[in-house]
Amino acid sequence: MTANRSSSKPKRPIVTVIVAVRNGARNLQRCIDSVAKQTLPNSELIVMDGGSTDRTVEILKANASAVGYWESVPDRGIFHAWNKAVARAQGEWLCFLGADDYLWAPDTLEQFRPHLKAATPAHRVVYGALAVVARSGETIAVIDQPWQYARRRFFVAMSIPHPGTFHHRSLFAEHGPFDESFRQAGDYDFLLREFKSHAPHYVAGLIQAGYEEGGVTTRLGTALRGIRERRRALVGNGIPVSPVRAAWMYAEDLGRAGLRSLLGEAAMRRVQRAYRALVQCGAVRASKAARSEADTA
Repeated sequence: MTANRSSSKPKRPIVTVIVAVRNGARNLQRCIDSVAKQTLPNSELIVMDGGSTDRTVEILKANASAVGYWESVPDRGIFHAWNKAVARAQGEWLCFLGADDYLWAPDTLEQFRPHLKAATPAHRVVYGALAVVARSGETIAVIDQPWQYARRRFFVAMSIPHPGTFHHRSLFAEHGPFDESFRQAGDYDFLLREFKSHAPHYVAGLIQAGYEEGGVTTRLGTALRGIRERRRALVGNGIPVSPVRAAWMYAEDLGRAGLRSLLGEAAMRRVQRAYRALVQCGAVRASKAARSEADTA
């Protein structure tokens, strides 16, 4: 079942927002609204549904005026859905969301617009911060890491927030589509192709999207699959990985997933809050120490 593309926007959109969903009716309306209410007028929304059996299709029908194109047919997974959407996208920049994600504020795209314009040709990926939210809507944490720090982890594990990150359309012409053989790490594999030779542009102080914590990738079984897929992506892109560093990173992933399985979601959230508070406190102290050293130099 499909809805035709609207012909009311003759100009090429600056941004195409692509949403992949399957049985995501609980949060899909929030996601659609976050795009429909953007103050940047020249954007489009594409929603690819993988044949949902809940109320997803009803929601898409009800929002036909806000969605440039949507379809509801079985697919081969999220990266197949994204590839189909990329083939239809008209925007100069593309960003990807799940049904549980949403653009953070009504002026998110407008605030990023000058940074997108200034980024090319040196940078073809632009990102800011990601707000991690609870099911209740409460903000749990904000992931905000400049590239000079995120780079240290990226060539072992995904260290920048992918929901809402902006990809210039030329990336897909040069690197091809997402690799659909991945179930989880197709986005990581795609960015590896670019970041081997071109750094992304980080925008300080801007939150690009909200991400609801507690999805399938936080479970132990899928965490193990994610580890295997990231290693395959690194090997496939010819990137050497220190065994010690990789073991440490993978132990972190398994530790988080194992604790979540053992303690439950609510208790794990309290543990994560305490850990993030300690990390934030350490970061603040390090920043103050660095400024103090600079002042006395």
